[in-house]
Amino acid sequence: MNVPQFSNRHIGVSENELQTMLKTVQVNNLEQLIYETIPDGIRLQHPLQLEQPISEYEYLKHIHELGLKNKVFKSFIGLGYHEACVPAVIQRNILENPGWYTAYTPYQAEIAQGRLEALLNYQTMVVELTGMELANASLLDESTAAAEAMTMLFALRNRTQKKKVFVNFLFHPKLYRKLFHY
Repeated sequence: MNVPQFSNRHIGVSENELQTMLKTVQVNNLEQLIYETIPDGIRLQHPLQLEQPISEYEYLKHIHELGLKNKVFKSFIGLGYHEACVPAVIQRNILENPGWYTAYTPYQAEIAQGRLEALLNYQTMVVELTGMELANASLLDESTAAAEAMTMLFALRNRTQKKKVFVNFLFHPKLYRKLFHY
């Protein structure tokens, strides 16, 4: 089996399943289905002129070479993002696989629910490991997490306690600017 080519990995429908589907929608073949479904004005009148297929490795090498042509003049990535060397198999099969962080279909609401569940699990683990009364995990960057932590602190504090939080401005420049609108 030639697995580098996607078309050889794709299972697709069997001939029996195809005939059942065509019968259900009351057409004789796929060409008739396409003809009755896609308007003439947007249907191609000639076959696509595609290049020869390449392997995943060749494609990744090609796209990497294209990426090297980019010039980064200013990075707008937050200070909480750090460069990392992640193997493609981990990137594709774990980090980009919604099955790891949600049991639902990959629509935004369900992904957000899965992320919230993952954060709750993380916070629970931190509380159990540290013995703290509570823990915070933010959906966003460190500065947002710090602001959320202070909001939570003020909401849960004894009302007789002081209302001051001290942050060293050298601690994290983005955090300082965000908290104090600097």
